[in-house]
Amino acid sequence: MSRPLFAVLTLAASFAVQASGNAESGKAKAAQVCAACHGPEGNKPLAPDQPVLAGQYYDYLVRALSDYKAGHRSNPIMKGFAGQLSKQDIEDLAAWFSSQKSPLHDQR
Repeated sequence: MSRPLFAVLTLAASFAVQASGNAESGKAKAAQVCAACHGPEGNKPLAPDQPVLAGQYYDYLVRALSDYKAGHRSNPIMKGFAGQLSKQDIEDLAAWFSSQKSPLHDQR
């Protein structure tokens, strides 16, 4: 690999890390906002129509919460909760839930 390409890839990777949220802040926010329906780690939903959040992809969670907030996804409960979240809250929650173990993963 050439040095300029390596430098560009390294720089891009550092920006990607900086763009992600803070999992510890997300844990605190999840305890306030999400745990009642999805469980503290996002792996024990209260009802079958509530998804497991643990282990989901960071980008997916950011997009889903942003879409609820903007009204691009339709769920009155989630719109209410997501509507109160800042962009940083969304990134922090995504960092927390994406870092958790999930019962959805293959357990071989």
